Amino acid sequence: MNDDINKALEVLRNGGVILYPTDTIWGIGCDATNAEAVKRIYGIKEREDSKSMLVLVHNEAMLPAYVGEMPEVAWELLEAATEPMTIIYPGAKNLAPNLVGADGTIGIRVTSDAFCTQLISRFKKPIVSTSANISGKPSPANFDEVDPVLHDKVDYVVNWRQDDLARAKPSSVIKLGPGGEIEILRK
Repeated sequence: MNDDINKALEVLRNGGVILYPTDTIWGIGCDATNAEAVKRIYGIKEREDSKSMLVLVHNEAMLPAYVGEMPEVAWELLEAATEPMTIIYPGAKNLAPNLVGADGTIGIRVTSDAFCTQLISRFKKPIVSTSANISGKPSPANFDEVDPVLHDKVDYVVNWRQDDLARAKPSSVIKLGPGGEIEILRK
C-alpha cells in the first residue's frame, strides 16, 4: 500500500488524476483545490460541470478549513455515523471554484478507508471522490466493474484492493441547511 500512496501523492501534487479505492466504491480523484485537475475529471467522466462532486478528508479536524460555518448538528451526525456518510455543507471555502455547487455547497465525507486516510493525511489537502464511471453509467461496486476505458484516461491506477470483490455501495448523503436543517438525499 505504501508504494501506491507514494505514487498517488506524486500524481496529486503534480495536478494529476488517480483511479483509487475508497471506503465506498472505486473513485476518480484529484487535488480538490486545483481547478484545472477538477476540470479534467469532468472531462473524463463526460459530466456537466454544473454537477458538483464530493471531496474526502481524513478526519473531522480538516472540515473547518473547507466549510464556512459548521452547524452543530454536523458534529452530531459525524459522531453517530456507523457507515460512510457524505454531508453537503453550506458555505464551501478554500476549494476549487468549479467543485463547489452553484448554491455554495460542498459534499464532504470523512473517510474511514486506510488507503484514503493515509493518502489525504500525507497530502494535507482534501481530494475529489467521484464514482469511477462515465456519467450516466452504473457506479462500480468493485474494481472489476470499472470501465477499462477509464484506466487510460487517468494518470495513475492504484493497485491496492483491486482484487477485493466485495460489493461496495455509495455513501448515504445528507444535506445541511445554514440553520442546521437536515435533508436526506440518499440512504
